[in-house]
Amino acid sequence: MSTLFSPVTIAGLRLRNRFIMSPMTRQFSPDGVPGEEVAAYYARRAESLGIVMTEGSYVNESAGGFGNVPRLFGDDALAAWRKVTEGVHAVGGFIFPQLWHIGAQREPDAGPYPDSPLVSPSGINCDGRRVGEPATIAQLDETVRAFARAAVFAREAGFDGLDLHGAHGYLLDQFHWPVTNRRTDAYGGDMAGRVRLSAEIAAAVRAAVGPQFPVCFRFSQWKGNDFEARIAGTPKELEAFLTPLVEAGVSMFHASTRRYWLPAFDGSDRTLAGWTRHLTGRPVIGIGSVGVGAPFLSITDDARSGKAAGLSRRVPLLAQAHPDRGGQRPGRGAAGGRPPIRTGTVSASSSTSSRKWLT
Repeated sequence: MSTLFSPVTIAGLRLRNRFIMSPMTRQFSPDGVPGEEVAAYYARRAESLGIVMTEGSYVNESAGGFGNVPRLFGDDALAAWRKVTEGVHAVGGFIFPQLWHIGAQREPDAGPYPDSPLVSPSGINCDGRRVGEPATIAQLDETVRAFARAAVFAREAGFDGLDLHGAHGYLLDQFHWPVTNRRTDAYGGDMAGRVRLSAEIAAAVRAAVGPQFPVCFRFSQWKGNDFEARIAGTPKELEAFLTPLVEAGVSMFHASTRRYWLPAFDGSDRTLAGWTRHLTGRPVIGIGSVGVGAPFLSITDDARSGKAAGLSRRVPLLAQAHPDRGGQRPGRGAAGGRPPIRTGTVSASSSTSSRKWLT
């Protein structure tokens, strides 16, 4: 356990320990602009953690449907985020924003920008319900540009790196999952096609922020409505998913699970974080019921619960997920040849714990 409390250097950042605060949707930013309370919230947590990650923040007008979720565009939001990052840096911390697009999880015509298009691979949400039409290539190109613009915004706002949300059934993960991706063009079909948009976004972000800025990619097997879902059924399939992202410039991975200790595949004890580290050599963030004794643990294990209690005593932030709210979460609502992946393009309710660590 002592290793978790030891300093580590990743992507040029010297972290005080290996604990990282997970993105958690707060909806405390009226009109998408974080205020003083948000700045204080992140600064308090940065005092004891290696990295603080913000809640998922919209990359453009079509990215989501809630007006109090922060955004990563607009001069008013830029000025506000600068105050957030200044507060974190004042206590010696590091902070990443999470770049978020919810895709077909957004209801048609939902605000705060109801006239913006609903973008998704096949117009089908994670429940299997048709909510729109498949995204056009022009819409996908604009989505790539939106993520790249948001990345530049993040760097200019003083963030120390960024996290691309490719998990939990949101837009990028909708492309990863065959249930929601039924395309027959270069962005569908086999794993190479399904990960293509994520790889293009990662490459565009890398080109936009330069070679040294940390770029993290969050992914998961499970979805918000299906805990048994899989995007990769074997280590070989996982490698096919991860390799294009590494080649696109991802610095580190963020493997989201519901039970961090469970094996990812039959025939091996390795976890999803372990396999990701093994296959890519990149630093990996592990998450999933870390430090939680109940009710998330469906497997009785007194020893593991004891370790969780020890972690909570040594890192007070781990004692409860949302100390500012009494532990309560806020409400939240054509076939053909495949071209090469482009590079350099520039012009939740969840059962997982919010605690995680870096390996």
